[in-house]
Amino acid sequence: MSKKNKDNKKAEKPVEEPQVEQQLDNEQTQEQEAPKDEAQPEVTVEQLQQQLEAQQKEYLLLMAEFDNFRRRTLKEKQDIIKNAAEKAMVDLLPVVDDFERALDAMSKSGDVQALAEGVQLIYSKMVKYLEQQGVKPIESTGKDFDADLFEAITTFPAPDESMRGKVVDTTTKGYMINDKVLRHAKVVVGQ
Repeated sequence: MSKKNKDNKKAEKPVEEPQVEQQLDNEQTQEQEAPKDEAQPEVTVEQLQQQLEAQQKEYLLLMAEFDNFRRRTLKEKQDIIKNAAEKAMVDLLPVVDDFERALDAMSKSGDVQALAEGVQLIYSKMVKYLEQQGVKPIESTGKDFDADLFEAITTFPAPDESMRGKVVDTTTKGYMINDKVLRHAKVVVGQ
């Protein structure tokens, strides 16, 4: 090849590359401009309405199912609350029976010692039942005053300096159930 031919090929080569790039750009823009619906089936308004109706029906069914679930769980919760005390009351009936026997025995017997023993047995039975239910008495006399556990009904001059801010006397015993205050102890606080 002569020098001229080589120069002509070099001159032609740069001219061809921009033409190829331009052709590629044109093809890409045509692809972007061309609707893609050709490959996808055309969706009609009727089909869209049918889909909407199906979804609305499904939504209504789900809402009805949820409403039924909510009502059912609410009823179950009310039944549980209503019947929760039932077991406690059934377990307390023997204690009531014992008290009735003690009252009957008091009217017939004059033996105070036997009556005191009977009442002590009933008390022990009741305390045992409360412990089984998770109820425990709150220790109060001699303890530091704690407003979360105690209710101060009055203050009293402390007999000595060590009793200041402490519970001097308990008028009504407090109880806890499962580490929660069931009833605050009513106490007298040393001042």
